[in-house]
Amino acid sequence: MTSQRIVVVGGGIAGLGTAALLADKGHEVHLFEGRDQLGGRAGSWESDGFRFDTGPSWYLMPEVFDHFFRLLGTSAAEQLDLVRLDPAYRVYGPPGKGEPIDVISGREAVRALFEEHEPGSGDKVEAYLDSAKDAYELSTSKFLYDTYSSTQGLRDPALVKRLPTLIPLLTQTLWKRVTRDFSNPRLQQILAYPSVFLGGSPFEVPSLYHLMSHLDLGDGVLYPRGGFTEIIAAIERLARERGVRIETGVPVEAIITDDGIARGVRLADGRVVAADAVVSGADLHHTETQLLEEGDRQYPEKWWKDRVPSPGALLLLLGVEGELPQLPHHTLLFTDDWHTNFDAIFGENKRIPDPASIYVCRPSASDDSVAPAGHENLFVLVPVPADPVSGRGGVDGSGDPRIEAAADRVIAQIGEWAGIPDFAERIVVRRTIAPEDFATDLHAWHGNSLGLAHTLGQSAIFRPKNRSRKVSNLYYAGTSVLPGIGLPMCLISAELVVKRMTGDRTAGPLNEPARTAV
Repeated sequence: MTSQRIVVVGGGIAGLGTAALLADKGHEVHLFEGRDQLGGRAGSWESDGFRFDTGPSWYLMPEVFDHFFRLLGTSAAEQLDLVRLDPAYRVYGPPGKGEPIDVISGREAVRALFEEHEPGSGDKVEAYLDSAKDAYELSTSKFLYDTYSSTQGLRDPALVKRLPTLIPLLTQTLWKRVTRDFSNPRLQQILAYPSVFLGGSPFEVPSLYHLMSHLDLGDGVLYPRGGFTEIIAAIERLARERGVRIETGVPVEAIITDDGIARGVRLADGRVVAADAVVSGADLHHTETQLLEEGDRQYPEKWWKDRVPSPGALLLLLGVEGELPQLPHHTLLFTDDWHTNFDAIFGENKRIPDPASIYVCRPSASDDSVAPAGHENLFVLVPVPADPVSGRGGVDGSGDPRIEAAADRVIAQIGEWAGIPDFAERIVVRRTIAPEDFATDLHAWHGNSLGLAHTLGQSAIFRPKNRSRKVSNLYYAGTSVLPGIGLPMCLISAELVVKRMTGDRTAGPLNEPARTAV
């Protein structure tokens, strides 16, 4: 491509990744982030010697990260200090419902775990993981890196040959697939919970997404020392090295168009920045309904009425005095009645579940840089309805009463279920983050925490694309466009923007540059 002036809206991982890739190709890139901090959902917060990640905390799909870094002439190993977690995570049920289960990644360990809790299920879980690996490899080779600017990838004879296997995976729910093969309730939950990482319910997402079990059970779970903001810092560093101009604390008020062509942006400080192309890594709903004039909107308000957001999230950032051996790096607390739990989040009568299925991250188990000596750092996530009316969080109990009361219940539940009777009394730092915070701070549609849910009608070819059909030279990256939710997917979305701009219609990833041996 001829060198262009490109403006990127939003400094989350998608915006930063897009800016770095485009600058690496010789473009003049200027990125504007409305907040004072880069990272978007992958942000951080510090207090009294604690440093908390405020978003993603599972490092999955490591080959996607490594591919992205190799496109920029480096590698994940060179940019990040990655450690493998053992166990991958621990699972608690309600008190009196058996001992906690430690999940250790790897075929042999997983087979042994399933045989222990459901004798005779070893062969079944081996077959399940074989299928999950096959589905994952199919997705990464045929779906995730496809811009769907044509049907070329979908007409691939190798893919057409797989349709008899693929169609049932798309028409059957994940929960039906799991419960067909396994009868132990806790094992069923271990296999079905990854649907939450996709912003959905196991009763709704297609069973194709059993591919997630290849990642946590078969492939393993990693952690970047220093936290997930180290990923953001690495991509920012690579972007700046390539000449990207980054300005924070500068909201974009409008994308300027002329005769159906993107011409630049207008900033909140009054500046107008001209560009040959604009890439928005901001929330898609915000971009379409707030940054564009009505006639330029491909996804106007009426389009969103039939869309499904990911759940919202109640986040608790807790600094705790003393050690917490009951909680490894990742812990899941599962209620027995999942139908009631997920119905509270996605059903007609939405409410914050109580008791809730809870995710707890203790990064201080693997990283002594995130908490003062003698203390622990906890990030707690409770999936809740995507409803900003539920209120805002705050520091030291200063959030809205409904949110703080729910946080109190969550703290009590963790203490009881994990066997930490003095848990609440040991908390020395506390902050809550709720759906209204996501809506206000990140412009997240309905205050959702992840993006558009991965329902069948919002996946692959049915998901919003990375280029506007209404405005030429306007591109999209992030969690609500192709390919979907999560840090790896956002990096792929950055790559899809590059493919769109270069007219690359292949279904696979971009070719990596050759590296000179040292």
